[in-house]
Amino acid sequence: MSPIEHGEVYVLDDGGEVDLDLGNYERFMDIKLTRENNITTGKVYKHVLEKERRGDYLGKTVQVVPHITDAIQDWIERAASIPVDGQSGPADVCVIELGGTIGDIESMPFIEALGQFSYRVGSENFCLIHVSLVPVLNVVGEQKTKPTQHSVRDLRGLGLSPHILACRSTQPLEDNVKAKLSQFCHVPMENVVTLYDCPNIWHIPLLLKEQKAHEAILRVLNLKGVAKEPALEEWSLMAKMTDKLHVPVRIAVVGKYTELLDSYLSIHKALLHASVARRKKLVIDWISAGDLEQGVKKENPDAYKAAWKLLKGADGVLVPGGFGHRGVEGKILAAKYARENRVPYLGICLGMQLAVIEYARTVLGMPDANSTELDPNTKNPCVIFMPEGSKTHMGGTMRLGSRRTYFHAKDSKSAKLYGSRGFVDERHRHRYEVNPAMVPRFESSGLTFTGKDETGQRMEIIELPNHPFYIGAQFHPEYKSRPGKASPLFLGLIGAASGELDNVLQQSCQETVVPRPLSNGKFERVYWKGSPKKPVSVVYSVCDGVYS
Repeated sequence: MSPIEHGEVYVLDDGGEVDLDLGNYERFMDIKLTRENNITTGKVYKHVLEKERRGDYLGKTVQVVPHITDAIQDWIERAASIPVDGQSGPADVCVIELGGTIGDIESMPFIEALGQFSYRVGSENFCLIHVSLVPVLNVVGEQKTKPTQHSVRDLRGLGLSPHILACRSTQPLEDNVKAKLSQFCHVPMENVVTLYDCPNIWHIPLLLKEQKAHEAILRVLNLKGVAKEPALEEWSLMAKMTDKLHVPVRIAVVGKYTELLDSYLSIHKALLHASVARRKKLVIDWISAGDLEQGVKKENPDAYKAAWKLLKGADGVLVPGGFGHRGVEGKILAAKYARENRVPYLGICLGMQLAVIEYARTVLGMPDANSTELDPNTKNPCVIFMPEGSKTHMGGTMRLGSRRTYFHAKDSKSAKLYGSRGFVDERHRHRYEVNPAMVPRFESSGLTFTGKDETGQRMEIIELPNHPFYIGAQFHPEYKSRPGKASPLFLGLIGAASGELDNVLQQSCQETVVPRPLSNGKFERVYWKGSPKKPVSVVYSVCDGVYS
């Protein structure tokens, strides 16, 4: 999927390549979803066609209704039964997001399926929340309800009636606007929720609780006497604290797809989680990698000058993943600048591979060093195609999902950031890797490979010991970063960029707090690698479910 068209491709533990919305759910709810939680038209039609080919329909005519709609409903029930929160058994409530806009031809089978589903499971087991925009005319400042009225009317015509309206707007809805929406959309006024612009997105759960949106949902599902009040005290402190941060930390993100920032959504969120944990105000300078290259200096000198000014003004540099030739040389120049000027650097996936190539070209004296992805005929292939990959089929053939990385240098910064554990599980998405045949030459010249896979032949983490912070990871640590549980490598980058790396390393090894479940259902705080003492102000969990 093109990041410029779809935004980033989010990767799940089981290797599912899914829409970035699933990443939002994982981050906000701190859960682990599966590929089954991502229902697409293609997957549904493929499933139905495979059943028809097997003869499951006994030669009957296969139609959108009932075969496609039945398959969608079965998929929803199947996905709802998969535990995603670390507890045994299915969840009490399953959230279904139907994307797109009412009236889109692509979503018609799904709307029909949900209409049938609501009738099948009964009114007390189905709550429909309709998200709609209430625009404000800047000239007069009037909040217009017509778009919502029309979308609700179209929705009813398709067999679905919303129980709750979630209205997006720049400002809180006025009472008369709420009353009008209630009257024309046949929704109780207390079920009209306003989602207006906030200083940061972490205020949204607090905004929903303030308007008692959870009570509206519980009323519809008849769960008033079962569910507990949302415990958002720590979340509230985090959201309010974020607004008050004023000490800046400036990170330059050198990428290929900077024209659409959703292309790097998880990168952005992981940087935010880490900066909040370190009490810093995050400032990201998005730099198009191509603007750093020599060719742009002649074609567009202003863009070239601006890009280098941003890079040289950054406290830290991050080079994310990507595919293809465009912008590669610019990323290599960014890695070289960070290495030679001792600027904190974090390279992810391709960003790690290009750091290796830059090191080979500059330090090892191999000017033609390259990746076989970029130059199949290079005489010094530092990065090669993985043996198990497919060169004919691109979709779903990469090394995907959660894989284990073993630390081979216990005193390295990367190992310390992960709490000096023996291994870590992180998510991957790549089809090229560092050439293991060249590893001895790199290590003899000072570049260390501190993390490797279980075979010891696949390089996972690189590090320059004599650099303040120069780390590359073949995996994508951003996918597992959470509010209040920042990714260790991102914590390291922000810590190094703000001159606090030693404190980060010390806290990672001594002051990490993890919740340990007790027999009475409550939790106690356990200080990893240390005895109980006064809790730190921010609780990190780098153990990812492993208690020590």
